[in-house]
Amino acid sequence: MAAVLSLLPGMALVGALAVSLAVILGWQDMRYVPRAVFAFAVLTLAFALGHNPALIVTAAVSMTRLAGLVLAVMLLSNVLARTRDLQRISASLFGGKPLMRYLSLAYGTSLVSVPLNFGSVAVVGSLVGERIRRNGDSPATRNATRAVLRGFGVAPVFSPLSISVVLTLTLLPGLGIVQLLLLAVPFSIVLVLVGLLWREPEPAQDLVAQEDRAGSGSWLRFSGLILAVCAGVFLFSHQYQLSYAHSVALSCLAAVLLYRVLGWLRRERQPWSSMANVSNELAIVGGSAFIGAVISGVVLGQIDGNPQLPVWLWAMLAAGVPWLFFAAGLGGVNPIVIGTLVGGILGSLWPESAQIGLGIAMVTGWGITAFGTPFAANALIMERLTGYRARDASFRWSLALSLSGLMAASLMAFGLTFWLA
Repeated sequence: MAAVLSLLPGMALVGALAVSLAVILGWQDMRYVPRAVFAFAVLTLAFALGHNPALIVTAAVSMTRLAGLVLAVMLLSNVLARTRDLQRISASLFGGKPLMRYLSLAYGTSLVSVPLNFGSVAVVGSLVGERIRRNGDSPATRNATRAVLRGFGVAPVFSPLSISVVLTLTLLPGLGIVQLLLLAVPFSIVLVLVGLLWREPEPAQDLVAQEDRAGSGSWLRFSGLILAVCAGVFLFSHQYQLSYAHSVALSCLAAVLLYRVLGWLRRERQPWSSMANVSNELAIVGGSAFIGAVISGVVLGQIDGNPQLPVWLWAMLAAGVPWLFFAAGLGGVNPIVIGTLVGGILGSLWPESAQIGLGIAMVTGWGITAFGTPFAANALIMERLTGYRARDASFRWSLALSLSGLMAASLMAFGLTFWLA
């Protein structure tokens, strides 16, 4: 509620306190990395109090809005994951010959990731886990794991509802969503297709009974929901001039409310969505947003005016951004931290005419890190569902694809910045 009402005076601070309280109450059940992120955020708070207390307000706004965004997307995921349409869609993705099965799982997971975010990995990945429990390990299940991870990994590149795109557009106000998607969508499609080169040979077999497949109605209803949520984002952000993060949160909550109302009108019994055990997510997202905002403010405060760098140096900086995301991901650093720092520091200094170069570098680096590093949340979810070690499924099996994607992303970011700056 604090995130929804963040435009009112003082609500951002209320939201930041609420996030902190939720993290403290769930501290005993949290993993090591979220604890470390939040502990560092507390140290950052102490530093800001002594250096420049005004930074705390800016950091609290960022913390509240991004935490509200994550909670809204998680709530939408929780509600939609129980629908019969989504269950049929997920099951039907497993059918067909090996080539079509890989493409269906990869592109299907990407589509499901638009409204469900990490929920898509849990929904589609559970099918892979069930197949392993029934028939054991096989090339088909290993390729399916590759497809799910890569399919989810490209979602941060193009999904208008992903925190990567939201953060990029928030920190680069001169960059438009259409301009970004015109490059991000083709990159995502090509990256998944190139992944066909790095999979195992497997015998063709039909894995799904015909009656379990999703019909056109299921696909149309699900696609219509995605389009409606995206339309709401564009309406709030363009018509009412709300921030992109605020617009996404409001659109997701509106979809949840509409789903509930329709269920009540049909007199369906709908269990309440549990939002327990969200301390890990709030610690990572909220803590990272707070840290990034404070550090960005400190760095920018030391820079006098806009630096006049040669064009080739701006281009080199853009080319290095995807590799920075990936290297930090291998070290266990959440992409939100890197994205906030890169966007917060470079975004305000970057030549406005070439912001697309930095923007595409951020989302592509974020996406490749999501499927190519073993500490990413989706890799850990798949490890729990399938038993395949995260460092094998995400890192070893896709290292060649990750390096190829990073090279392509760097070249694209370099070329766009050099040409437009």
